[in-house]
Amino acid sequence: MNLKDKVIIFLGNTHFKSEIQATSLFIARNLAKDNKVFFIDYPLTLKDYFRFRNSTQLSKYKEKFSIFSDGLLDTDLPNLKTIITPPIIPINFLPEGKLFRWMLKINESIIAYRIKKILKANNILEFIYINSFNFHYPNVGRKINPMLTIYQCVDPMIVPYDMRHGIKSEEKLARESDLIICTSKALYNEKKLVNPNTYFVPNATDSYHLYETLNETTPIHEKLKNLPKPIIGYLGTIERRINYELILEVIRMNTDKTFVFAGPVENSFVPELLQKMSNVHIIGSIPYNEVPLLLNSFTVAIIPFKKDDVSDTIFPIKLFEYLSAGKPVIATDFNPDLKDFTDDLVEYCNDANTFSRAINDAIVNNDHIIIQKRKELAKRNTWKNRTKEIVEIINSHLSGIKN
Repeated sequence: MNLKDKVIIFLGNTHFKSEIQATSLFIARNLAKDNKVFFIDYPLTLKDYFRFRNSTQLSKYKEKFSIFSDGLLDTDLPNLKTIITPPIIPINFLPEGKLFRWMLKINESIIAYRIKKILKANNILEFIYINSFNFHYPNVGRKINPMLTIYQCVDPMIVPYDMRHGIKSEEKLARESDLIICTSKALYNEKKLVNPNTYFVPNATDSYHLYETLNETTPIHEKLKNLPKPIIGYLGTIERRINYELILEVIRMNTDKTFVFAGPVENSFVPELLQKMSNVHIIGSIPYNEVPLLLNSFTVAIIPFKKDDVSDTIFPIKLFEYLSAGKPVIATDFNPDLKDFTDDLVEYCNDANTFSRAINDAIVNNDHIIIQKRKELAKRNTWKNRTKEIVEIINSHLSGIKN
């Protein structure tokens, strides 16, 4: 059964035009094919607004931050609009307690006021509300009175900034939502204890079609064209989840190869030694429309995450992005559940020796048959298919409400 002609409000955990594409954006875009979707851009604090108000991106829609504006921006999809909220008060520095929670109510009221204004202007009486991992604002749903409230949990809470107030806020959000959708089995098992209406829908890809015209004769990405091959590549944020001890050893064992790290860099986590190694190139963020060309330029793609007490909650989007490109994928065994989704087409390693050996085997034993198998696997794990799963879950709960 399809979900059609509904209004869906998304409170995301990212900016709509962010260089990093998030689960919330992929789902919102797919739901917008048959429904009217409003995606609330990650609210800026007053501090950030004044800090970045003259930046190129903010200056394009500065007037949308006004309390007198509707905050609406068009996107490339006719049924998908972005909502810019007025700037909110910076409060995360406050200790947990009555003052913080009172200030939080003010910020949530600012967000809710913007939503209500749009609902009233468009004569919208019934709508679905999805909070996609923006646990910082657990009470917005209660303030706008949706017909169904959904919490989408996509990651473990590990960042100190988030944990300061997020542990309490997320527990409240999870408990009070009508249903929860998690992107890993570990998150599902965790949230199921809080809310029995919890479901598991893993991450996916929509990029497989972009690689159909790319092959070994396609020109290499501009940032990689002068680098020696083979190129061992990583795409994503370069931060705390990476096992630096392992990857440094792997790089030392493979001085005849070039290691490329593409994505935003959180310098506080990145060893200085990694940045100084002669066969390592950290090239920064890549626009999303250039990702297919970048991945096509990799010889082998890697996910060298560390295994710890939260790693089994991670289901990286890059996994199926890599497979869409038909690339050999070498990962650490940080989440054993991933094996259930990769049909023995991904090598999972527990130390630097097996990781290095897997890279070298992948370079030697890659052929058109296995490349095609990887692409076919990615085609079965698309955001379109994942959205269908979410739609079935939503419909089952809407049917329960009507009955």
